[in-house]
Amino acid sequence: MAGEPQADCLFCKIVSGEVPATVVKETETTVAFRDINPQAPVHCLVIPKVHHPDAASLAAAAPDIAADVLREAGEVALQENGDKGYRIVFNTGAGAGQTVFHAHAHVLGGRGFNWPPG
Repeated sequence: MAGEPQADCLFCKIVSGEVPATVVKETETTVAFRDINPQAPVHCLVIPKVHHPDAASLAAAAPDIAADVLREAGEVALQENGDKGYRIVFNTGAGAGQTVFHAHAHVLGGRGFNWPPG
């Protein structure tokens, strides 16, 4: 069921403490940690503590928590990268590169980014 921890979800296991992560910030509703395969000098993930498979389903079911994820992504970017600018990415679906099906925001910084991405 959406919102409930999933036994086979890596990010649910990070939330529960079953799988270790380098946590950089935690709130009542979110956890932020360093990506194990960084794509930029600053690359953290911000996840909701509740399980929803992607950003769109999180926003539809729990818009307040989706807002928490976005707010915390900005806070993590400032904490980790200062005011140098950053990118927030939500991959939604396998075709967009999502590999863990628990909603999450990638916070990227510490280098320049091209547009369009990809």
